[in-house]
Amino acid sequence: MKPLTLINDKQSLNDIQIGENVKIFNFVNAYGCSIDDGTKVGAFVEIQKGATIGKNCKISSHTFICEGVHIRDNVFIGHNVTFINDKFPRATNTDGSMQTDADWKVEETIVEEGASLGSSVTVLCGITIGKNAIVGAGSVVTRNVSPDTIVAGNPAKILKKVQ
Repeated sequence: MKPLTLINDKQSLNDIQIGENVKIFNFVNAYGCSIDDGTKVGAFVEIQKGATIGKNCKISSHTFICEGVHIRDNVFIGHNVTFINDKFPRATNTDGSMQTDADWKVEETIVEEGASLGSSVTVLCGITIGKNAIVGAGSVVTRNVSPDTIVAGNPAKILKKVQ
């Protein structure tokens, strides 16, 4: 992987590590993250510092990948998928001062190899979505998803095993 910074009126790619044959469409904001070989990142995606995206992934438009999210190889992320990295988010401390990075702890989330997340999925933090799992569109993932399992709903529930 090689370092890349490219900031213009259509992209803000700041201090990212990028693999070979990566395609990043316009209006992407990515900083301090890594994107491995062969991955495609759609328009209007944000990828925050410390996030990692594996090889040959497809990240569809309007997706938010926050700090602490680790997406393994061959993963499909549908349109408008949102990851969360804080179980109890607050803007201010009890004394009224604005919170900073020192005031909270990132809860990591892992999407294992070959998993697929449908459009408009929300993934709470501290979750692992197992290898080859499928999460149905519009689902809210509140707990770990086992490998080779299809889940859907709010909260996401097991529908069946992947054939």
